[in-house]
Amino acid sequence: MLNELAHFGLNISLVLAVLGSIVPLIGASLRRTDMMQIAPVFAILQFGLVGFAFAALIIAFVGSDFSLRVVVLNSHTLKPMLYKVAGVWGNHEGSLLLWVLILTMFAACAAWFGRNLPHTLYARVLAVQSAITAAFLLFVLLTSNPFERVSLPPFNGQGLNPLLQDPGLAFHPPFLYLGYVGLSVTYSFAIAALLEGKVDASWGRWVRPWTLAAWIFLTIGIGLGSWWAYYELGWGGFWFWDPVENASFMPWLISTALLHSAIVVEKRESLKAWTILLAILAFGFSLIGTFIVRSGVLTSVHAFASDPMRGAFILYILAFFFGGALLLFALRAKVMESRGVFAVLSRESALVANNLLLAISCFVVFVGTVWPLIAELIMDRKLSVGPPFFDLAFTPFIVALAVILPIGSTLPWKRAKSRHLTGLWPVALLCLGLVGLAWAMQTGRSLLGPVGLGLAAWLVVGVVVELYQRVGRGAGKIMRLFRLRLADWGKATAHAGLGITIFGVAGLTAWQVEDIRVMQLGETVELAGYSLTLNSVENTKGPNYLTTLSTLELRRNGLLLTELKPERRYYPVAEMPTIEAGIDSAFFRDVYVVVGDQQDNGGFAVRTFVKPLANWIWSGAIIMALGGLISMFDRRYRVAASRRINVKKVAI
Repeated sequence: MLNELAHFGLNISLVLAVLGSIVPLIGASLRRTDMMQIAPVFAILQFGLVGFAFAALIIAFVGSDFSLRVVVLNSHTLKPMLYKVAGVWGNHEGSLLLWVLILTMFAACAAWFGRNLPHTLYARVLAVQSAITAAFLLFVLLTSNPFERVSLPPFNGQGLNPLLQDPGLAFHPPFLYLGYVGLSVTYSFAIAALLEGKVDASWGRWVRPWTLAAWIFLTIGIGLGSWWAYYELGWGGFWFWDPVENASFMPWLISTALLHSAIVVEKRESLKAWTILLAILAFGFSLIGTFIVRSGVLTSVHAFASDPMRGAFILYILAFFFGGALLLFALRAKVMESRGVFAVLSRESALVANNLLLAISCFVVFVGTVWPLIAELIMDRKLSVGPPFFDLAFTPFIVALAVILPIGSTLPWKRAKSRHLTGLWPVALLCLGLVGLAWAMQTGRSLLGPVGLGLAAWLVVGVVVELYQRVGRGAGKIMRLFRLRLADWGKATAHAGLGITIFGVAGLTAWQVEDIRVMQLGETVELAGYSLTLNSVENTKGPNYLTTLSTLELRRNGLLLTELKPERRYYPVAEMPTIEAGIDSAFFRDVYVVVGDQQDNGGFAVRTFVKPLANWIWSGAIIMALGGLISMFDRRYRVAASRRINVKKVAI
């Protein structure tokens, strides 16, 4: 009965979403306050109904209700409780319902926190959100119903994909969806602004917190996914340029550009049309990512589904919202005239360069991701685009971006002089010295590691210089430092986090040491100053899997550091093996061990890595997200201070 009520609630929510996308738009066009005021009511009711349906699906998974097809295919009575809950979104139908839940949640938040917006803009934003909700609810109900029954319920289910039975991946999809769907609000603001024909400093201030929230969630989600791939898949890498990895990275790049572009709109009322376009592109790439994950047109280990019908439906949604928005932009962009003018040497110019580099980087990733599909369609050839292409084509733009960031942060608005750059010359000399020192010490390896060190120092020390300049001269600098706006502290923290991540990626890539060999029980090998002894390999059982557990002693200079316990698991229900690496993490390095199958001579295949600065990659991501969170608490983004537009009240 509960499942039928949940399904009925989704149908009612669809009706409310359709009404919520039509009535407020008509009210905004006619300046009918009574019609516009119904928009937040529709938004909150949709959230309540979809939330009820999602709660019912969680209850079905937790209670192992095998009368539902989605529970049969993705759960099992022996699964730990965490993975029973994670199984709700570990499949196409449940994850799509989570997507709609988050979509309605953001619409409800916009309804709650956007009451200070001008009436017409407020109504149009919520109407666009309702239109997006209606499209995805229609998708759920027609092609991906999570409450579909089975005629003969089995005694047990088929279990969740073993690769998804991990804490990192249990939380990875919700954070990604919060980022993907959060960009729908910036999209709604962009469409509402195009319909209004007005973008000003207030609009830039309103759109930034929503963009920032989505960016924070995307940063955390991408970081969790990278961390999971690193320790769970057993291949030793943190990023493979997989199509689904790229699908989350592209909106992150565009939303980063949007954050910086909205600053120019808010401060100088410039780059209006460009900022609107970025808001459309950010959500557009989120929809493209959804299409990649769920259509099956591109091969990926992360893909949820490969149903052509579902792929076609998402393509229609993409064409309507993305294509329609671009058409509206082409028709209305002329009204987005910019007032501010600025010199070539100014903060505005640096932010334009920042935006161009991020946009080009996204374009490079997009081309590399879809090129195999284009090649197959046009040339009837199967091609693959792998890490060598992305590393070569993407890296120069990120290096240029890292170089520009501290320069742009220290320049004044509108017009700058060469003297404004003098504070960075000592930093530049320090960074060049660090690059030279690292190059001399690494004895002939690639330049990637030293350059990464130099860029990291440039970004982190550049943040210090910027904060020093902001507090001015004279006594009381410490007090003025603590009185800086939270947005300034957040920006500085995020830029420093980017530097840490760049150094982690460069250092791990350039300086890691790898060893592959067959080891006998009791044998000891030496690698990069560490001693590794294979003590035992034994078969045992886990909660819902069988495992071959290896034990290795890790020593340095004869002192025991730890015991590593890599595993090879087998999940009988899913009939699928997985690999669990044994990792000893320290501040400056990880020792990473994977033990394979037993060989003909009785030994075991052992793959060992010493990975410098591995944890710096995810620490930098955490610091970037923390910087965004600090900025969110800035008073300007908590209080949408703006005058209301007086609208003549007309009775229906």
